[in-house]
Amino acid sequence: MFCSNNSGLYIHVPFCSSKCNYCDFNSYAGKINFADNYFKAMKKEVELYKEYMKDYLIHTIFIGGGTPSVVSERYIFEILEKCKTCFNISDNCEISIESNPGTLSIEKLKAYKKAGINRISMGLQAYQKNLLKYLGRCHSHEDFSASVKNARDAGFENINADIIFGIPGQTIENWKETLSYLISRGINHISAYSLKIEEGTKFGTMEKEGSLVQVEDELDREMYHYAVDYLSEQGLKQYEISNFAKAGYECKHNLTYWKCVDYLGLGAGAHSCLKDVRFSNEVSIEGYIDYLKHGDKPVYENIPLELTDKMSEYMFLGLRLTKGVTGREFFLRFNQDLFSKYKASLEKLEKKGLIEISGDCVKLTSLGFDLANQVFVEFV
Repeated sequence: MFCSNNSGLYIHVPFCSSKCNYCDFNSYAGKINFADNYFKAMKKEVELYKEYMKDYLIHTIFIGGGTPSVVSERYIFEILEKCKTCFNISDNCEISIESNPGTLSIEKLKAYKKAGINRISMGLQAYQKNLLKYLGRCHSHEDFSASVKNARDAGFENINADIIFGIPGQTIENWKETLSYLISRGINHISAYSLKIEEGTKFGTMEKEGSLVQVEDELDREMYHYAVDYLSEQGLKQYEISNFAKAGYECKHNLTYWKCVDYLGLGAGAHSCLKDVRFSNEVSIEGYIDYLKHGDKPVYENIPLELTDKMSEYMFLGLRLTKGVTGREFFLRFNQDLFSKYKASLEKLEKKGLIEISGDCVKLTSLGFDLANQVFVEFV
């Protein structure tokens, strides 16, 4: 990864009230009784990285899951305080927490604010109750509206909503209604994802059994293009394949990943990339706790990154951004010429109309965003 003194910090909270039908994240329903021991273990993990992280200034923190908002706010407050004690945290650090509508009381949100959290991310996913039920979500758009009001009353301005398109049974009118609803709520950042059916999920099983048929690509792309155009008209500019924001509300933490800045991940199944080594933690809650009970870092996999790995990641992550990548930054990082290194691939992709080369900059075209995986594979 890019060797700067800045880094991001990811904190994984794997607890959920229920598992959504599409979810393949490292999350667990029915295990919230492990929360106390889990956060005690995480505090030990923080201590184990205190010396290793001493030269880094953490400029973004993202508390993800799972559903972090299902656990007591006390745990969130305490782990952030532990991080502030052991790590160097920037004064203007962006601190985000993921949440589900209906789990955000005004008291909980005020506690988050007191802990230093300044960005709330909520998983709306869809406006329509039938689609929410199909996805396995346990909230309504009314819950979302109430949570947004509570967040604003607690002093939060920076609010993101996650939504999904390409859901079986979802119409273009459903999608337009979801987007319009978010605009009416004054949301300043929207992450819009095309539904992916993953193995090991309920939807994955349904697809194998033939009870789930994915939407046609044509409808999926119609929904995507509508979002790009409509949100732009409403002042939320696309800055990454799936992300849209009003000026100044781009997610700084996710930009850490896309710009290949170092980051540390804490918690079960969390991934890290520091000092040119990618590593990941034990995925089970019980195994994670056991590692730390014995005073060991819960790392089960280390992958040193070669120069070619780092150049490849810079390209396929950077090209996710609408600004693309530049030859100047590529040279500063790797002391190589981007246009010589990837000459054949760039010529091929430009000829196909998937990328645009303008001076020193390479970025995806509109067609390139639709066929992004065809672009990324050229750099893997």
